[in-house]
Amino acid sequence: MASPVLSTYRLQLRGPSAGDAFTFADAEKLLEYLDGLGVTHLYLSPILTAAPGSTHGYDVTDPTTVSDELGGPDGLARLAEAAKARGLGLVVDIVPNHVGVDRPERNPWWWDVLRNGRQSAYATFFDIDWTADPDGRILLPVLGSDSDVADLKVDADTLRLGGLAFPIAPGTGDGSGPQVHERQHYKLIGWRTGACGYRRFFSITSLAGLRQEDPTVFETSHTEVARWFREGLVDGVRIDHPDGLTDPTGYLRWLRDLIGPQAWIVIEKILGVGEPLDPSLPVDGTTGYDVLREVGGVFVDPTGATALTELVDGNGFDYAYAPEMLRQLKITAATSTLASELARLRRSIVTAVGADHPQLPDAVVALLTNVGVYRSDYLSLSSLLSVAIAQTVTEQPALAAPLQLVSLALCSAEPAARLQQLCGAMTAKAVEDCYFYRDPRLVSLNEVGGEPECFGVSAAEFHRSAAVRGRLWPHAMTTLSTHDTKRGEDVRARIGVLSQVPSLWAEFVASWQTTTPAPDPATALFLLQNIFGVWPADGQVTDELRTRLHAYAEKAIREAAWRTSWNDPDTEFEDAVHAWLDAIVDGPVATELTGLVVQLEPHAHSDSLGQKLLALTVPGIPDVYQGTELWEDSLVDPDNRRPVDYSVRGSELERLSHPKIRVVRAALHARRDRPDAFLSGEYRPVLAVGAAASHVVAFHRGSDVLVAVTRWTVRLHHDGWGDTILPLPEGVWTDRLTGSRFSGPTPAGEVFGELPVVLLESSDA
Repeated sequence: MASPVLSTYRLQLRGPSAGDAFTFADAEKLLEYLDGLGVTHLYLSPILTAAPGSTHGYDVTDPTTVSDELGGPDGLARLAEAAKARGLGLVVDIVPNHVGVDRPERNPWWWDVLRNGRQSAYATFFDIDWTADPDGRILLPVLGSDSDVADLKVDADTLRLGGLAFPIAPGTGDGSGPQVHERQHYKLIGWRTGACGYRRFFSITSLAGLRQEDPTVFETSHTEVARWFREGLVDGVRIDHPDGLTDPTGYLRWLRDLIGPQAWIVIEKILGVGEPLDPSLPVDGTTGYDVLREVGGVFVDPTGATALTELVDGNGFDYAYAPEMLRQLKITAATSTLASELARLRRSIVTAVGADHPQLPDAVVALLTNVGVYRSDYLSLSSLLSVAIAQTVTEQPALAAPLQLVSLALCSAEPAARLQQLCGAMTAKAVEDCYFYRDPRLVSLNEVGGEPECFGVSAAEFHRSAAVRGRLWPHAMTTLSTHDTKRGEDVRARIGVLSQVPSLWAEFVASWQTTTPAPDPATALFLLQNIFGVWPADGQVTDELRTRLHAYAEKAIREAAWRTSWNDPDTEFEDAVHAWLDAIVDGPVATELTGLVVQLEPHAHSDSLGQKLLALTVPGIPDVYQGTELWEDSLVDPDNRRPVDYSVRGSELERLSHPKIRVVRAALHARRDRPDAFLSGEYRPVLAVGAAASHVVAFHRGSDVLVAVTRWTVRLHHDGWGDTILPLPEGVWTDRLTGSRFSGPTPAGEVFGELPVVLLESSDA
């Protein structure tokens, strides 16, 4: 019988070859601590065999085996047994959409396909475009240039070039490397050609897409997953990027049938603002990026929008142009980064309808820029594509004819699926992987699932979204930090405080631009907020932090693809940015940064505690990302996958003097003690009254739990609570955090006398 999932704790596993190993055995050592913290399930990053040295596990090379580096099947069994002995369970992250092919010899399925071509038993496992090459060979964009083929060497039954190795088909190994290469089922080409002979994960050629719509592929790749549930090792799964599949709805139905009705299934589905999750999906909900936006956004002060917009407008970022910039980024992503996918979609459309049009690619791209979601073929979005077509024709009447071909092709399964897959990849590459590294207005909003143009979330929107989720998706995951977030939750909270002091921030920025001018003002605005987000309150920038900041700056400016990029790095600009960063750290700006951090730190901590308590108590199943039970200063991956010091956390759990671990422990234990209130209890807003009522966000869970948090504390610190009252019901309400007791309408100043948050429980229930 599966253990009910009340809360999870995300662990990033990695084998010894990746450095800083964290295996099943290491996870087993944490069981006492995690039990004491109050979680009910360990939520493990992917555990199937991945590429040697993988630091994340999403590059699975053998979906049929548990990673020996992590401890193998025996290690998993021991962890599951030890967890069960404490009343805990396991949830595992699985990756159905793609496998790792960076080193073909490490992936037995891929190696066999390259060796035997269409005759391979695994030829139908991969989404291979056999028509991309006139000779029907699989195009592999792995070379620096096409001419590198001349350097191929024959080594027994293998072709080698530097560290690359590829199989030689039986009976084709005579001759020089280039001669042998001409006889293979694959063709090695330069990566800059833009061609690729298989569906990738977005534009990552080292991750090849699987055809999970094929029952044989599904069954073979899920044999191990099925065993976990059959033997009672695992209670739930997180599904990585189902939007990349040909038929995500069909896949999820097969998965539900495979692992049973009681298994907890959450999907990494990134929803646009206002986009509903299809209620027909046989899942428990998303992994919580929608909740992350709402919980973090409710602490953003909307009054700061105008001043921060003026600041970026004055520093080279025209915010009124931002929607058009985003549209252009989507066009570039589709026509350049994903040119191979666009070309394949065009061929698919032409085959389906028996006609072509010179503007067909333009029509497809224009249409997708108007879709606005990652994927529009879910039942709940059935009218969206029609609306997008109408909008596109209105905007560009010349595309009406090719759009008719697109519309006709959408009646056929293959072009319909490929259009959706291109849409998701285009959106991710343009928005998450580019625009979110450009928009410098308030970078805490530039998060997966976020929409920076929406400056915060009103209390009304927050309450309504929470109530709807409680009714439709009460077991969806809620989270604040993941392995994919652009910056950690406490970093976002600190940056969010700038919405409360926009003029002060603008003054500092103007001063810093004078004393330490940057090579590009808009880039500086973006980086300065991130630097502020992780700057130590004591002003002591360690060598480690300096290295982390430089690594982040390089990644950020390359992802932004404004003045430099991954494919064409501008070393002169990058060197100038690194020199500027060192000047910030070593010069007069550092002293002023430290002073600003010290001034705003109490407000940042207040918001951190507030958003943490909300994430742990709103409708849904909360996940605590590893280490975030204390203050943390992570930036984007791989920074957010650094080792966690659990000895420090164990000591803090014993002392319970740190406010954040107090909040986490209290909320998780409340969920254990009162599961009905959180799993099936209603959600009902509680509205404060008085001069500072807008500074309170509060709600009931069921009849016996009341949560209240403080926000926008800069202004509150100046004006005070005044006559503000929190209308508590009659009876005795005890704060699980402090032990304080209240009854009936209570002044907010008393309720929040010790901490900016309260978790009240009815003593009468």
